[in-house]
Amino acid sequence: MIYVDPPFWPGRGRLWSHLVSDVSYAELHAFAELLGIPRRGFERDHYDIPAERVPHAVWLGAQPVSSREIVTRLYVAGLRRRRGSHRR
Repeated sequence: MIYVDPPFWPGRGRLWSHLVSDVSYAELHAFAELLGIPRRGFERDHYDIPAERVPHAVWLGAQPVSSREIVTRLYVAGLRRRRGSHRR
């Protein structure tokens, strides 16, 4: 399943959300591609997506959850990567 948190994270004059999968990075990359999010938006275990893309992500099936839930889902799935781990 794909999850997205609220656009709360500021950067480059915008607000950003995190997009994650609790299944696999392959699922996450495929979903991000459907959204038109470039691979450079992938950071360790999530994609950063701009606030204006969140409604489209939800329309495509991403489940809105809290930021805390994003982290919990990644840990439970064994997909959480700490800083310094940049495998793609």
